[in-house]
Amino acid sequence: MSHRASGIVDGARPRRRLRPGVGITQQPIGATELDDAIAAIRSGPRGPHIAAVFDFGGTVVAGFNPPPLLNRILGRRTSSRVLTATMLGSIRGARSEGEYERFLQFAMHTWAGVPEAELEELGTQLFQRSVYGHLYPEAWRLVREHEAAGHTLLLVSSLTRYQVQPVAAELGIPNVLCTTMSIADGVLTGHVDGKPLWRNGKAEAVRRFCTGRGIELPDVRVYADSAADLPLLQLAGHPVAVNPDPRVVLEAAEKDWPVLHFRPRQDPKAIDYARTAAGFGGLLGGALFGVAAKAHTKERRRMADSMMTHAADSTLRGSGVQVRVVGAEHTRAPRPAVFIFNHQSQFDIVVLAEVLGAGFTGIAKKEVTKNPVFGPLMRFVEVTFIDRADTKAAKAALAPVVETLRGGLSVVIAPEGTRSLTPRIGPFKKGAFHIAIQAGVPIIPVVIRNAGEIAWRNSAIVRKGVVDVAVLPPIDVSGWDPADMDADVERVRQLFTDTLLHWPKD
Repeated sequence: MSHRASGIVDGARPRRRLRPGVGITQQPIGATELDDAIAAIRSGPRGPHIAAVFDFGGTVVAGFNPPPLLNRILGRRTSSRVLTATMLGSIRGARSEGEYERFLQFAMHTWAGVPEAELEELGTQLFQRSVYGHLYPEAWRLVREHEAAGHTLLLVSSLTRYQVQPVAAELGIPNVLCTTMSIADGVLTGHVDGKPLWRNGKAEAVRRFCTGRGIELPDVRVYADSAADLPLLQLAGHPVAVNPDPRVVLEAAEKDWPVLHFRPRQDPKAIDYARTAAGFGGLLGGALFGVAAKAHTKERRRMADSMMTHAADSTLRGSGVQVRVVGAEHTRAPRPAVFIFNHQSQFDIVVLAEVLGAGFTGIAKKEVTKNPVFGPLMRFVEVTFIDRADTKAAKAALAPVVETLRGGLSVVIAPEGTRSLTPRIGPFKKGAFHIAIQAGVPIIPVVIRNAGEIAWRNSAIVRKGVVDVAVLPPIDVSGWDPADMDADVERVRQLFTDTLLHWPKD
């Protein structure tokens, strides 16, 4: 018996300024399209009776060419490579009905007989290895603003949930509408179950979703980009054209729709490789210089501090990365402290060394010790390495960290436990907070913005740009109950989310 494999998974006009609700006024000098859109959300109506509907390809995810080695990574069998090509090749979204029909026919033929679980796993792998880097950060910000306003979030696509669901999960969008594939006994039959969500079919699916939720169409905000999405845009009381194609440009101009332009994430260029090499050279050269500069003291701590500061400065200069800091006074006092940071990039440690200066060490996963460069450097600065696969051993390894803090040395910890794929703040582990309580030191949040754009999670290439850092006031945890701190930890995590949404002024 078949059942649904997806469905509801529970030359443009000049820049303009959005008002709350609907309407356009002239944009003030210096304002940006995205800032205006965010201001409109913040000052507009709140609550779940407002729906924010995001189209998938071209609006949330940019088009891109799959890395040439990705097929080899994900599967060496020809069938696996075909599945991969079918999934990735359609992420951008079809630009014409003929193109979409070709994708759908090819997908039905290729996926027939494939276990649904295999496609689900492949979709997750593709997202984690490649697709995540092509999510528009601007779309992420819009989703977060609508979420903060309590709006009902919906991601809609003519593709399948195997391609769309991992993106929705990462963005925190609970509702997904997409083309459904027929399943029998856990295996795809090679047929579409119901009507494909193309053009009018997509608009009608959104209409049904809103009706079922009691959401009035005048209260629907739709973000979409292509001519095929015009019925969807025309359905909404508040349509917004994102990266519009020529047909949507004309429609937006005629009907005075707001227009947003998102910048696609680019594949590395030769200059990026050159900057990365220069930054790596600066890291090694700065580290050696820093140690040599303080070698005469014969004090390991002073050599370690000098190594970190010189290495960070040389790396930033070589790679063309700037760091802007708000709240720098909190990095100097109180000390020692447990500095916690949101972890999205391998470049974070360079940023932290630049911001915090001297007098700190950190905690890292045991696997880093195998790195021929960073392993020795991190051991020299007395980083504590933990085996995340062995919880008991990891807790035992953290015990000396308390003594490190009591000895006057601060510690930096990523409470998420691993690098995130997007700016989304993941759940916090409690280790950092237990350590701070036992050592009698405060927690100091360090919020990092844009590091994931400088260096993607799964890439060693560093791009030129600016990383913003907000160091928040220290948090006294001395009164926390170690046995009941869930709510306290969640409040700290929320500080990171709120800071990324409402970045503090200098």
